[in-house]
Order: sequence, then structure tokens, then C-alpha cells
Amino acid sequence: MIAQATERFAKRLWSDKASSEQPGLVTVADESAQAQWVADRVLAHRESGLALKSQAVLFRTSHHSAALELELARRNVPFVKFGGLKFLEAAHVKDVLALLRWAENPRSRMAGLRVAQLVPGIGTASAKRLLALMAQAPDPVAALHAFKPPAAAAQEWQGFVTVFDALHCAGTWPADIEAATRWYLPQLRRLHEDAAVREGDLSQLARMAGAYPSRERFLTELTLDPPEATSNESGEPLRDEDCLILSTIHSAKGQEWAAVFVLNVVDGCIPSDMATGRAAEIDEERRLLYVAMTRAKRHLHLMVPQRFYVAQQTEFGDRHLYGALTRFIPAEVALHFERLGPGCFSGECAVDEPLRPALDAAPCTDVAAQVRSMWG
Repeated sequence: MIAQATERFAKRLWSDKASSEQPGLVTVADESAQAQWVADRVLAHRESGLALKSQAVLFRTSHHSAALELELARRNVPFVKFGGLKFLEAAHVKDVLALLRWAENPRSRMAGLRVAQLVPGIGTASAKRLLALMAQAPDPVAALHAFKPPAAAAQEWQGFVTVFDALHCAGTWPADIEAATRWYLPQLRRLHEDAAVREGDLSQLARMAGAYPSRERFLTELTLDPPEATSNESGEPLRDEDCLILSTIHSAKGQEWAAVFVLNVVDGCIPSDMATGRAAEIDEERRLLYVAMTRAKRHLHLMVPQRFYVAQQTEFGDRHLYGALTRFIPAEVALHFERLGPGCFSGECAVDEPLRPALDAAPCTDVAAQVRSMWG
């Protein structure tokens, strides 16, 4: 692969280790299926004696790991992330989850303290006074309605109460998360200068929430840390802990792991669609994929999702774009990989030999010819 670069140092790597396993090129339906496949394989490696800290998941950009982080959190798989914030530790993601949690359980002091202070004009003292009233009242929602906010927050407070009532009473999932996001977006733009980037995270959160049958199930399987932990940078865990490594490719330089998974090995992600303007930029992207692939000592899997969903759809929208395998792995290079599909690990997807003659004798259908015949 690196030999195709226009500018490079002349070098050829080899390995003295004997192995019958080829690197895997794994095709999955979408990013959700990608997250499930990687989580399954990580746990399978662990059951076979390979520690979590000997495995790494690499990605071009920090937000590419969002779906996987939710899947790992759901399965209680410990992980540490290098090269950006954990998805669930980002302040804007926590804000939306806190709003949903407070609507689900109005007596949740932790969520209430966080959300109340999002309303312009409501400070810590006012939020604590509100939560004290709700804790003492037999009906916390009625206490929220009766609360008299500071004059500076009066108008915004009424708008918030309307949204809170709709979320608390309606119970329509996953439309609830869209309603919560609509209320939160003005607060996001007011609080964060990079609001446009963060809005993309919220769209991704809403899309992934649709995979859960109910709001209660969604909130139960995700953790919400106390407000004091908001937006802490993810860093190195305690030395005695065993946890999976998540890292951007840039942060993985100089490291090696027994098993490596590379996410979103499709054009538009690797190479990034923002780095294809010049030949030098494309070569730099090629070197990044080369770095990611050479971090693996024993097992390497490149993940190729086929569909990427479009943001801001209707509740049951299925608009999506198709992803193509990165240009850095042309057909002659792909021959050196084992092709795997959904639910398949190494060697599990091969066709049984007794079935081979029947498959070879099966008639071939020229679909293109049939379509052309429909018009003439």
C-alpha cells in the first residue's frame, strides 16, 4: 500500500513471526453494526487470553468512535481514549442526557442541578433552591411549576417548563431526544463557540438512540457522571486496570498492540474528505493508514461500513450515503486480506466444501441485461 505513495522513504518491512492468519477486511452494514462487531471481537480476544490493554481501536478523527463508545458503555467494557474527549464525557452530550434523565425521573438531583443551570438567568443558588422544593414536595413536577425563577430568567423558564412537561408526559421515543435537542440547541450556541461541531455529535446521539426500544432502556445503559466531572479530558487509566485502548491514529504513533481494529476505512474518512485537495495531502492520509496498520503485532482488522446515515431526518428516516473502500487499498492490495462480513470472525465465513459444487453449478443471472430489457 505505501509503495503507491508518490513520495516516501524506500523501506520494506517484514516479520519473522509465523502466522496463518491474514489481516481482515470486515464489511458491515453501518456504524452501529461496526461497533457491535468490534465489541464482540474484543471480548472474544479477551476470552481467549488477550488482555483488553493489548488491544486497540484506531480512527482518523475523534468522533468516529462515538458509536463504539456507546456500545462499550452498554456492555460495561472499560476503555480509555487518547486524542480527544470520550463521547459520553463531552459537555453537550451530558447536557442532553441529563435533560432526558430529569424528565424521566424529576427527583434526580444530579440531572436537575445540571439542567436547571442551562436556563439563562438560573445560577447555582437558584438551581439548588428549586431542587430543594422538588425534594420536599409530594409532586415534584407541581413544585417545578410553582417555582418562581429570578426576574432575568422568567421568560426562558416558561419555555423550559413547557418542554419539560412534553418530555415528562409524552413518552414518545425516540422523538423525545429530538425535542430535547431542539430546546438545547440555542443553549449550545450560547455556551460554546464551536457549536457547529458539537451539533453533529447531537445528531449522531439521536440516531444511535433509535436503536433502543425506550427512553428508560437508553438512559439505564448509559452512565451520567456528576457535574464536577464535566468535559474532563480522557487520559491514562490506573496501571492495574485492564481496559481497551481507543486512540486517534495521530496519537498511536510509536505504539504497538497485539490486536488492532481500524474504524471507517472508507473514502471520506480515510482519506478525510477535507484532505484530498492536493496530492501531498492524499499521500499524508495514506501514511496515516500505513501507521494504523503497522501498529498491529498479531491481529489486524480494517472496518468498512457500507452506509452512513444523513443527519436531521424524520423520526423513521432512512436516508443514507454509501461508503466505498478506501482508495488506498486497490484490488491488488485487497487480495492480501481475508474478507469478512457481519457476524463473522476469522475463518467462520468460508463456504463449506460440500456446498462448493452446488454453488459452482448454480445458474448465473445477468441483472443488468434484465433491467435493460425492461425499456426495450
